Amino acid sequence: MTVPRKRYRTSRKSSPVKKTWLTRDRLRLPSVTIRRYAPRTFPGHGSKPHPLRSSLPGGKYHAAYQGFVESEGINPVSPGRKEKEAGQKGVKVRERSGMYRLPAFCLLTLLFSASLAVTAHPAYFPDAVKAYDRGDYKTAYGIWKQLAEEGDAHAQNRLGTLCAEGRGVPQDFAEAANWFRMAAEQGSVEAQHSLGTLYAEGRGVPQDFAEAAKWFRMAAEQGSVEAQYDLGQLYRKGEGVPQDFAEAVKWTRRAAGQGYAEAQYTLGLMYFDGQGVPRNYAEAVKWYRKAAEQGNPGAQFNLALKYVTGQGVRKNFTEATKLFRKAAEQGNARAQYNLGVMYFEGQGVPKDFAEALKWYRKAAGQGNLGAQFNLALMYDNVAGIPQDYAEMAKWFRKAAEQGDAQAQHNLGFLYDNGQGVPQDYAEAVTWYRRAADQGDPDAQSNLGVMYGQGQGAPQDLILAHMWFALAVSRFPPSEKKGREKALKNMGIIASRMTPAQIAEAERLAREWKPKKEVK
Repeated sequence: MTVPRKRYRTSRKSSPVKKTWLTRDRLRLPSVTIRRYAPRTFPGHGSKPHPLRSSLPGGKYHAAYQGFVESEGINPVSPGRKEKEAGQKGVKVRERSGMYRLPAFCLLTLLFSASLAVTAHPAYFPDAVKAYDRGDYKTAYGIWKQLAEEGDAHAQNRLGTLCAEGRGVPQDFAEAANWFRMAAEQGSVEAQHSLGTLYAEGRGVPQDFAEAAKWFRMAAEQGSVEAQYDLGQLYRKGEGVPQDFAEAVKWTRRAAGQGYAEAQYTLGLMYFDGQGVPRNYAEAVKWYRKAAEQGNPGAQFNLALKYVTGQGVRKNFTEATKLFRKAAEQGNARAQYNLGVMYFEGQGVPKDFAEALKWYRKAAGQGNLGAQFNLALMYDNVAGIPQDYAEMAKWFRKAAEQGDAQAQHNLGFLYDNGQGVPQDYAEAVTWYRRAADQGDPDAQSNLGVMYGQGQGAPQDLILAHMWFALAVSRFPPSEKKGREKALKNMGIIASRMTPAQIAEAERLAREWKPKKEVK
């Protein structure tokens, strides 16, 4: 016999709902309840389960704490890139979502390049510049190709740029590499860095970090800040050169000293992590601030976190909120999420649930797990926000699919009770099991209920006993009632089992190990 499922409490910070306990003469197990969690705020370094996460400017690396992903160390991510129009005619600014980038394949340094080329080709090079500026890439390509074939390094470099971007001609990285090489061998700094980037990313040429390091070094020694920065990252990762954090700091510092915001931000991260330099939070803050003042969203975000944690600077929620907002308005999902937290908690700004909802939604739309989870909870009739189980299920599902055990448990509960989704015990068991496998004690307890009652899965007293035993062992001291209820349920199950069955359940519990989902 089953007992009716009870609604969970509306208090966001309450412990799990009290469950009805019946006599032991029949197997009447407690109703399953959604676990209630306060919004994730700002855990300290290494806090679980959700350390704040951020990415470096342009996403070269990700950072935990909001310094580096999953740990305080700098961890690389796979290369990739995206572009956004900069509002300037014919000019694109690239945001990095990978380690390297071809230097702004645009004419940001065109005037300098043109001035060098004018002496040799006073009539042609400026004509190509004008054609490029008005978006007539075919004409620019034709002029630059003629000059490039005559050996003009600047024209060769610009021709490589057009080939790499696919402007005026079909995109062709192999052809771009050929032109960049011709220019690089003549000493063109931009071409040297671009050729190094192609080798680092394996575009148009076989991926070869040693070759990348060779060309980055040539450009870096001529003062290219991007080449200095990228060479530093090769030393940090030990790609193409022996891993050497001191060298990584050296080259990163050179670029930072020239005002390169991305290098300033990364140098701050290295000081925070103690990588190649002694750990120094004050120095980290110094470099974060330099980059933040140039509008770097990653630096703004991490500097905001410093004001939250008080590392290297005095705690100041008002200043933190200002910086979170600056980064959030540039589209930084983690800043949007944390700004939502600030509004929800009333830290640095007046408490405002509508604003919290707004920023959670922005971050959740970009896939931020914490925002997805908190957004789901906002639809539980929080401060005038209409209760909407369908929206709750939608956002719990998104977080659950990213491997969040709490969201998996809650989605299982919604299926168990038919709230926002059709009631489906088998689907409830699926999500409870995923959370239980990761060690969530509520999910383990509720999975024990399902096996004990044969709902969504065949009745299995051994598995029910095992899951109850695991829940008992994993509930923290702060959840004494949850532990006591799982213990009582285990007793109910044990009363219907043979000694051999109990021994088998205990063996399974001893041998069980959590399986964290990696996304």
